[in-house]
Amino acid sequence: MSHKMTRRGLIAGSIVGAAGFVGLEERILLAAMQEGDPNAIKPPPANEAKIPTGKLGNLTISRMIMGGNLIGGWAHARDLIYASKLFKAYNTEEKVFQTLRLGEQYGINTILIDVSQMDIVNKYKKLNDSKLQMIVSVKPPEENPIANIDVAADKGASTIYLHGAAGDTFVKQGHVDIISKTLEHIRKKGLQAGVGCHSVYVLQQCRDVKIEPDYWVKTFHHDKYWSAHPKDKREPFSVDVKQSDNHDEIHDNMFCLEPEETIEFFKTEKKPWIAFKTLAAGAITPKSGFKYAFENGADFITVGMFDFQIAEDTAAVREILEKTKERQRQWHS
Repeated sequence: MSHKMTRRGLIAGSIVGAAGFVGLEERILLAAMQEGDPNAIKPPPANEAKIPTGKLGNLTISRMIMGGNLIGGWAHARDLIYASKLFKAYNTEEKVFQTLRLGEQYGINTILIDVSQMDIVNKYKKLNDSKLQMIVSVKPPEENPIANIDVAADKGASTIYLHGAAGDTFVKQGHVDIISKTLEHIRKKGLQAGVGCHSVYVLQQCRDVKIEPDYWVKTFHHDKYWSAHPKDKREPFSVDVKQSDNHDEIHDNMFCLEPEETIEFFKTEKKPWIAFKTLAAGAITPKSGFKYAFENGADFITVGMFDFQIAEDTAAVREILEKTKERQRQWHS
């Protein structure tokens, strides 16, 4: 009796049958194949529940926000040198549009991006009659705190915040006044103004000098993953700046160096908090990272996703939010 052997079946058979040995890479590949063909991505059923929303001032925001890093090709890759090129090759304009459309179908109504990404998002919105909201980051130079704010506002930003690397730099250099001037100009444009950062010291310094953004955009993830380096080797303000050759020091592998201190800060903070890098750039599973973020005070999470990750990630968020009814920090709703 004959039967048709598919390419998928041939590969799967080869994986499990080769000398009776299945290694880690083979197990990962087999699991991915069993999940289904990523090219056959389907929108959710019409009756499927959408992601819950919360309030960011006068904006209604999905609790999960689409991250812009993958669209921009900015990949935190640790020591994988090809990741950014791979992301850019995969995310053609057509694929970006497919990803944004799929995200909206699953209930994501907001994307967090850099000013440089606004044109492609606006093109998508025009072609798809989309109302996707844009939380836009700016990185003003020290000599011009209002740089790019007018551009972002004119291109339709829903709200603007100071980019995390800029927030770190200004506090580290003792130029907290630039943060204040940036927020002031954003508000002059009639928009809410946020402060982003990787370091908990930015949160603390802004509080000490009475700088009050309308919301915070702060990295947040636990350190229970293999490439996280030891606490005694974590150097303040090293995220996105230092790349050590020492395996026990930072090398594009951690983005929230003080998770416990971040939790403590937000226990007494009433402003909304958007947590980013909740999966440590792909080192933490969605259920683990999302649960940790929401249970410990984050009001929203922003997550960079490929199209084939959206269904799984949104399902994880819905499940976790359903179970996270009580927590120490009050929800912004």
